[in-house]
Amino acid sequence: MSFRVVRQSKFRHVFGSNLKREQCYDNIRVSKASWDSTFCSVNPKFLAIIVESGGGGAFLVLPHNKTGRIAPDAPLVAGHKGPVLDIAFCPHNDNVIASGSEDCYVKVWQIPDGGLTRTMTESVVDLVGHQRRVGLVLWHPSAQNILLSAGSDNKVCIWNVGTGENLLNFVLPDLVLSGCWNWDGSEVLFTCKDKTIRRVDPRTGEVEEEAIAHEGSKGARAIYLKNGLVFTTGFTKHSERQYSLRAPGHLDDPIVMVELDTSNGVMFPIYDPDTNLVYLCGKGDSVIRYFEITPEPPFVHYINTFQTQDPQRGVGCMPKRGCDVSVCEISRFYRLNNNGFCQVIPFKVPRKSELFQEDLYPDTQAEMPALTADEWWGERKNADPVLVPMSENGVQQTESEELVVNKKPNILNSGRPVGRPATSTSGPAPAVAEVDVKKITQAVMDECSRMIIDQTNKQKDKIDELNAEIRKLKAMIVKHETRIRSLETRTKDQEKQLVSQGILLNNNGHGDDLDPDEV
Repeated sequence: MSFRVVRQSKFRHVFGSNLKREQCYDNIRVSKASWDSTFCSVNPKFLAIIVESGGGGAFLVLPHNKTGRIAPDAPLVAGHKGPVLDIAFCPHNDNVIASGSEDCYVKVWQIPDGGLTRTMTESVVDLVGHQRRVGLVLWHPSAQNILLSAGSDNKVCIWNVGTGENLLNFVLPDLVLSGCWNWDGSEVLFTCKDKTIRRVDPRTGEVEEEAIAHEGSKGARAIYLKNGLVFTTGFTKHSERQYSLRAPGHLDDPIVMVELDTSNGVMFPIYDPDTNLVYLCGKGDSVIRYFEITPEPPFVHYINTFQTQDPQRGVGCMPKRGCDVSVCEISRFYRLNNNGFCQVIPFKVPRKSELFQEDLYPDTQAEMPALTADEWWGERKNADPVLVPMSENGVQQTESEELVVNKKPNILNSGRPVGRPATSTSGPAPAVAEVDVKKITQAVMDECSRMIIDQTNKQKDKIDELNAEIRKLKAMIVKHETRIRSLETRTKDQEKQLVSQGILLNNNGHGDDLDPDEV
């Protein structure tokens, strides 16, 4: 007697659902760039989307509560001179976002709490090191202010954003299509246009291992899993899409290789390290497939497919810190359609109890970094990301640790633009600084007073213009009323003459006098 045992898993019944249209985002001019990017980045505070912009590149940053139809003149982040190709929020500071563009610049921006009130054109720091367009920006998962960028010049740059310095440059044999840090940030995995995946040491630029990923010539993607394995997506020679699971050290011998379907769209794998789920979002697809990675064969288990009517242009995934634990939400996707609609799709685990489901929410990545940039680069330290427990109120904040003083000034903390000379700390610096602060404060207050007076005068002029228009309208109304009364008097006189001549008038049942609002 044989029987089939059903695989035990907490996530076998995960399902996605559409939020109402008023809870989503509409009227967004999503970028039409041909570069294979997700065009979207999300964190618990903001949603960022690359948009079309005349005369340069820009992206939209929205607080999550600003749903509905977006105004055409909504403020943008618009400091690039060419189209923006990739954006990424910093995992250790929800207000910091990096962007790469066709103008060869990597820029880092500081978004104010509450979102933008006017278009932002001044970045915190400009990172100049590429000679051709920059199509990839990646933050280090555990080290503070470490950013990786890759461009069409085949060059990969490692930056310390806090000081604005370029720590390392190295060149790969072909165009970089995607990149991914491993769990502790000691290695980077790249896929290139020559169909090859490469494991690279980010501190030296040495290629530790390389192998042919997929035989198709179209774009491949590869990500590191939490357990160290590598998950890739790509194409066969006949344009059939496939995914594979590989082990570092044996990248040329996949553990699993499965063909999915025949389509032209590049598949973006999005990984949730807390639940070991991988979501496959194809460009131009109308579906999101999701799989669970387990230690038991066949290792990659298909769970389900979320399907909609419209093809997707890009996609972003909310970190676990931003999920709603009260409804057993384990992930949330922001799906960009070609018609300018951003669809919000929460994925939930069905549970009957309304209590907090602790088994669905293991410790997740915190906002604080595990290492400073100097520890990672100078002392060659590696560390897993800091984890925090989740509760019914969301992420439980751990006790704040002592701040580590950096050997070099941190631009993001000082708020001083790159290139401005720092004040000297030797001699009578405190007194000079105090005087400078007083002068700066007085100058700022004077400027604010001047701006308030100018604005008040403008408003007064506008009010005077409106009052003049109102007076003109009143005069016109009085003139028309006088003319109407004279016409009514003439009409009555003519009616009396006709009655005196024996001609009866038909008033359609109305009396002699009509109310002013009757016709």
